[in-house]
Amino acid sequence: MKILFQGDSVTDVQRNRDDYYDLGNGYPKLVAKAIKAEFPEREFEFINRGVSGDKAESLKARWQNDCIDIKPDIVSILVGVNDTWHFADKDAWMPHEYFESCYRDILTQVKAKTKAKIIMLEQFLLYTPDKAFFRVDLNPKIDITRALAREFADVYVPLDGIFAAASVNRDPTYWAEDGVHPTRAGAELISRYYVNSLMEIL
Repeated sequence: MKILFQGDSVTDVQRNRDDYYDLGNGYPKLVAKAIKAEFPEREFEFINRGVSGDKAESLKARWQNDCIDIKPDIVSILVGVNDTWHFADKDAWMPHEYFESCYRDILTQVKAKTKAKIIMLEQFLLYTPDKAFFRVDLNPKIDITRALAREFADVYVPLDGIFAAASVNRDPTYWAEDGVHPTRAGAELISRYYVNSLMEIL
């Protein structure tokens, strides 16, 4: 069973590019450990191809090499916050239509060129004063991600809502100091929901 993690820095987390099976120090590593412990009799191959700074268009550009050619049984995708963040200091946000077209392209490729099941993880932003204004662009893009999930995903993990709920009794910085990159506690929270979702399709 080959499980591929795809996304941006939240997935990458300083993985060693020279080690094909290095999972970095974020939720992919925690997910792999939990799944191996839960199913010691099964063989799993975990591969992390998250790349810091990536947007949906970045995944599209490398999708053949970093997804299709790998031939995963399950691929998870967490992307979208950079499609907002990287435009926050510009005069115009990335068009929602362009974000959707790039994301739709990679999902369509998975369906057409592989037999992989798809786990989509929602892009998220925890509250920090300096990034609160991101919401004007991020929320519509989250809506796009949710709509695409209804069309393509086998499992959807609503991380923005999960972190919002988790921040009721804990300061948001407990989960992600800058609102985007998870702390250890944030990575563990993602891992917990990821594993529960993955169990549904194993």
